[in-house]
Amino acid sequence: MEKKNEKMKKKKKKSGIGKKIALVIIFVILIAGTIFAYKVYQNGGGLKGFLATAIGHNQETLKNLPKIYCLLLGQSEELTDTIMIAEYDPQLQQASILSIPRDTFIGDNEATATPSQKINAVYSIGIDSMLKEINELTGLNIQYYLKIDTQAFKALVDAIGGVTFDVPIDMKYDDNRQNLHIDLKAGEQLLDGDKAEQLVRFRHNNDGTTYPYEYGMEDLGRMKTQRNFLTALAKQTLKPENLFRINEFIDIANQYMETNLDFDTVKDYVPYIVEFDVDDLRTEQLPGEPAYANGWAVYLADEEETAEMIDELFLNPVQDDDIDTSGIDTSGIDKTKINIELLNGTNSDVKLKRIKNRLEKAGYEIENDNKTSQTEATTMIIRGNVEEAVKEELKLLTEATTVNQVEADEISITIIIGNK
Repeated sequence: MEKKNEKMKKKKKKSGIGKKIALVIIFVILIAGTIFAYKVYQNGGGLKGFLATAIGHNQETLKNLPKIYCLLLGQSEELTDTIMIAEYDPQLQQASILSIPRDTFIGDNEATATPSQKINAVYSIGIDSMLKEINELTGLNIQYYLKIDTQAFKALVDAIGGVTFDVPIDMKYDDNRQNLHIDLKAGEQLLDGDKAEQLVRFRHNNDGTTYPYEYGMEDLGRMKTQRNFLTALAKQTLKPENLFRINEFIDIANQYMETNLDFDTVKDYVPYIVEFDVDDLRTEQLPGEPAYANGWAVYLADEEETAEMIDELFLNPVQDDDIDTSGIDTSGIDKTKINIELLNGTNSDVKLKRIKNRLEKAGYEIENDNKTSQTEATTMIIRGNVEEAVKEELKLLTEATTVNQVEADEISITIIIGNK
């Protein structure tokens, strides 16, 4: 009997220890869950907060996360029919796409133009050359690229169950050489991967008819359709239920895409882009017009309009939060007495025009602008006694990384524009 009582006591003791351990585990789980839930709340709550917390983000991560630019290239049979610049700003929740016509002329002299001086021809030379020409054309400093094969595009559309899209016109075109056969009727419909490819590659029908003039004919119409379809594709892809298909998307990327974007760079943007409202996506085309140069069909970009569009589409200077000068009081300063010289240390005339436009909008007058030797960083040289408010404003508007002060009797400022 005593032995039986001893066994019962030991059993109860073990049971008591087991309960205590279970209670400790439950308590730890509750504490951990509470902390995780609080961090999710701190990171904005919802899906964004959950993803941000899951990958180790905190409140400071987003504040230090810069906007990202990427050159998108659509490849088919070793050629690129699609050239776009994509930008995403996680802090402003802003995204933009700019289409670059494949016939854009990048030479110096229209009178001696050749087909090799079209932006599309640079693609065969290499991606570094492509990035260089695009940066000179736009005045941006794009570091990343993403080459997408037609097969990847089709596979992605099929993976998300197709995309509902309003086809703008009847499309009927056949090219046996490319094994391309387009046969679509106008109107809203669900497009699978094959039909989506037909849509974005269409330029004109077998009988020569194309998009209406007001829509944009031939290549211009195709680019508009591509931008509109990408918007619809993004809406479908960014639906929460598609996050469970991430492994399928990764397989498609590995098989059909080429990029210099690494996972560590991309993952930081995922928690925020899933909450981006695709209806806010801004899309434009490089300003300019189709023309003939030395007998060749080309697209001539308008540098003045391009400079303004790049700032409005991607950078939003002065008017928006990206380059916000509202907290700098220059109201009592006569800016016309400040002599400003701009020196272009890049290969891009567009970047010079962008900076010049910003300064003139802010009330400054530019004395002269010239070329100088290539430089990486933008430098501002200040001669004379300049108010601190002016220095701050000019530094923001020009994105200067270095400011040098020189003693002088007259107030003058030289700004050397660099590539970065």
